Amino acid sequence: MKLQEHASLRELTTLGLPASARWVVTLEAVDDLLPVRDDPRWVGLPRLVLGGGSNVLFTCDFDGVVVLNRLRGIEVRDEGESWLLHVAAGENWHELVRYTLEQGMAGLENLALIPGCVGAAPVQNIGAYGVELARFCAYVDTLRWHDGQAERIAAADCRFGYRDSLFKHDYQESHLITAVGLRLPKHWQPVLSYGPLAALGEQATPQAVFDIVCATRMAKLPDPAVLGNAGSFFKNPVVPQALAERLKAVHPAMPLYPAGEGQAKLAAGWLIDQCGLKGFAIGQAAVHQEQALVLVNRGGASARDLLTLAAHVRDSVAARFGVELEHEVRFMGARGETFLREVMQ
Repeated sequence: MKLQEHASLRELTTLGLPASARWVVTLEAVDDLLPVRDDPRWVGLPRLVLGGGSNVLFTCDFDGVVVLNRLRGIEVRDEGESWLLHVAAGENWHELVRYTLEQGMAGLENLALIPGCVGAAPVQNIGAYGVELARFCAYVDTLRWHDGQAERIAAADCRFGYRDSLFKHDYQESHLITAVGLRLPKHWQPVLSYGPLAALGEQATPQAVFDIVCATRMAKLPDPAVLGNAGSFFKNPVVPQALAERLKAVHPAMPLYPAGEGQAKLAAGWLIDQCGLKGFAIGQAAVHQEQALVLVNRGGASARDLLTLAAHVRDSVAARFGVELEHEVRFMGARGETFLREVMQ
């Protein structure tokens, strides 16, 4: 276990904004949890578990303990009709996708190049190109902070929703994710309904899907190592079907996707683009020139720059379309999670 006091968080998040934490603890073994939990210096302080830092915006310095989840390991079990993978929370998500394909275990290819660690995947119920984590999740292993005991939570109990789960709400403060169980059926069924994947048709293979997803994401999304960003900043809004149809009548080119009975999903990036915001900047924060869904740190941006820009984007879309965007990126204040509507009051 590695311990740092008054540590910078700039290099621990892909947005690269200036912020610090009172303590940063690197967790490399499950047994390291007990010292973190019981140390009197940290009793009563807020805790935040951080993996790749690819979906977090610190609005200010964090007055608590940041736990870097660096647990490693992948175990595979043959269940006959499927493969069951037990993956430690600190494993890199994209490298896991690559590993499964190399081992002949298909299914995760639509989720290639999503940044972050495996432990963050169930929190957000990550998804892309018509596939969500919930499709393959078997269970999530956790440790409870209050007693240090292990608890396995079946996928059916994780309350997975669109970019949502139990771990963003009831279990956010109480449970540390240590591993995720993934069940990949041996009978592969491609999901080709989104974007350029449809062109594959009968020629689709897991590797071909993986290659197209990677190429598409690299063409649209900036590399965080070059231009600080947190990927998709806003969720694609889910609205009543009646509202979606009224908007579609006025804007025939508007992308529209089914989202359950009586609801439809809109493309947040398209809505932002229609407001003419590509390239729009406040300070050193800007809407990306190629992908309006991504807000970037052009170098030297402050949290206030990003927050003010995000509020401007939200308000612009609401004024034109009557649709309020919600941020997908998690905002962290001094004592824990916060939201744009709170920090910009």
